[in-house]
Parts: sequence; C-alpha cells; structure tokens
Amino acid sequence: MTEKSQENEERAADAEAPAEAAPAAPAPEHDQLKDDLVAALKTVFDPEIPVDIYELGLIYRLHADEERNIEVDMTLTAPGCPVAGDMPGWVENAVASVPGVGQVKVKLVFDPPWDPSRMSDEARLALNMF
Repeated sequence: MTEKSQENEERAADAEAPAEAAPAAPAPEHDQLKDDLVAALKTVFDPEIPVDIYELGLIYRLHADEERNIEVDMTLTAPGCPVAGDMPGWVENAVASVPGVGQVKVKLVFDPPWDPSRMSDEARLALNMF
C-alpha cells in the first residue's frame, strides 16, 4: 500500500469515527480537554433543529496538537443549509472559548455526507425519531 493510500484510508476512518480529540497530552489532561471541547460544541445549535451540533453528529473530527491548537472537521445537515456561512464561525468561537486552547481551525466537509444515523440517542429522543 502506498503512503498516500494509507493516508487516505486513515483520513476516511477519521471521518467515519465518532468525533474525538487526538491524544496530544497526558491522558487525564487529554480527557479534560476533550470534555471541555465537547461541552463547548454542545453550545452551538442548528437554528432550524432544536439539538446541538455535537449530538446531531455534525462534528466529524477534533484534533488537538501539543500546543493545544484545535482542528475541527464538521459538516452540515444539508449543503444548502441557510447558516452554512455562519456555523463554522460559531464553532470556532465556541472552541476558542475553552481555557488554554490555542489557535482554532474549522474545516467544513461534505464527505461522507451527513445522514440521520450520525445522531446520538439523545438527539433522536429530542426529535422524536425513535
């Protein structure tokens, strides 16, 4: 397998895995950072859906480097979402509000496309989708 093929497979696996911060710090510190980032992301809502973007499954990847710079890959429920131009900024502001976080970069992605199977049980319950 070529290095590029392996990199593409790893990137695809990241996109399909639940959002997690990559371990760039000792375990307790990493766990606290992840919890703080998730709490911050849960303050951002799609204005048309009464569920936060984390529970909706819109966050595909969180990555924290050694300097606590954060990269976020996220998507939207639909490419034509009316807040497509605003939501990445909301996410950036929420993540940047976490104490000790360095620079924040939010990337909007559409591969793989979002579908309702990405929602948590909490989101399904809130939307009566059981």
